[in-house]
Amino acid sequence: MKFTVNRAAFIKSLTDVQRAISTKTTIPILTGVKLKLEAKGLTLTGSDADVSIETFIAADDNNAELQIEEPGQIVLTARIFSEIVKKLPEKTLTFKVTENYQTEITSGSASFTIRGLDANNYPRLPEIDAKERLTLKGDLLKQLIGQTVIAVSTQESRPILTGVHLVIKNGELLAVATDSHRLSQRKITLPEAKEANYDIIIPGRSLSELAKMIPEDTETVSLRISENQVLFDLGNTTFYSRLLEGNYPDTERLIPKTAETTIEFNATDFLSAIERASLLSHEGQNNVVKLVLDTPGKKATIYSNSPEVGNVEEELKFQNLTGNNIEISFNPDYMKDALRSFGQTTVTVAFTLPLRPFTLVPSEDHEHFVQLITPVRTF
Repeated sequence: MKFTVNRAAFIKSLTDVQRAISTKTTIPILTGVKLKLEAKGLTLTGSDADVSIETFIAADDNNAELQIEEPGQIVLTARIFSEIVKKLPEKTLTFKVTENYQTEITSGSASFTIRGLDANNYPRLPEIDAKERLTLKGDLLKQLIGQTVIAVSTQESRPILTGVHLVIKNGELLAVATDSHRLSQRKITLPEAKEANYDIIIPGRSLSELAKMIPEDTETVSLRISENQVLFDLGNTTFYSRLLEGNYPDTERLIPKTAETTIEFNATDFLSAIERASLLSHEGQNNVVKLVLDTPGKKATIYSNSPEVGNVEEELKFQNLTGNNIEISFNPDYMKDALRSFGQTTVTVAFTLPLRPFTLVPSEDHEHFVQLITPVRTF
């Protein structure tokens, strides 16, 4: 096996597949990256058995400057191989496998020899037998992931909540994540998928890695879903993830349908105020911020008190306030995550009772995106 390639293009592909490689895997060969060289190009593969990423460098890709001399395949320890490639001095590198899986990597005056593993022992990637292919806009998928993964659970005690629940039916995709303290729900229309009917749970970690890999200029991402796997096609890169097994909780009933008090904020201004208040809340034991809404007086005030450090009080700017007076306490980190997911827009926050969950929605689009936060009892 022997080839020469542009180092920058190779590093990009190597970085993508490394997202799937874990040093904690119980299968030693999965700490490596698989390289397979054929006449049509070079395929790099990384996997931790849950997530698998495969990327292809075509022989006719001018940017990659791939010169194929002798086809073959090898598995190399990803961490050390990646470090070597990144430190090489020239803009191209030459890669050659000799007998006993000895691998020579040369660039300019630098030459490394590392030992590889037999690629025939590398596990095969999952077979996706689904014929139906769904298409999503790249930027929309990236946004949907960013808006929902913030609410997935990090607690392995309820594995099902570590994923994002996707329901595709009637030409609509519904994505929901909750860790039982907060919830994020986003809907997007898929007019061309009116006949599709899927109900799956994708691990939050998988989606986070996928979002990092979607380039800004990606027009569309296609996905295919099988019984226990989902495959995302990003052009020259394919991303496989296992699906979580089990039934996701019925989250629709958690979202209040009515409100006793509503207030409209500029999301960016409100986020800045929460960040200021959390400077002191983080110093205390409870990490709680209190919001007080005085409807007759048309006042909204935020408080945070840390007995060890001090307290903060700030009167907030808002666009509209209706309903009953209310005092409500919450975790400011949940609120910051929620507000960041809205970007530059006006947000309507709707409350029922001081100890009942409250919602945040974009003021101009109540139907397609909602964040829900459970208050904190402080008495």
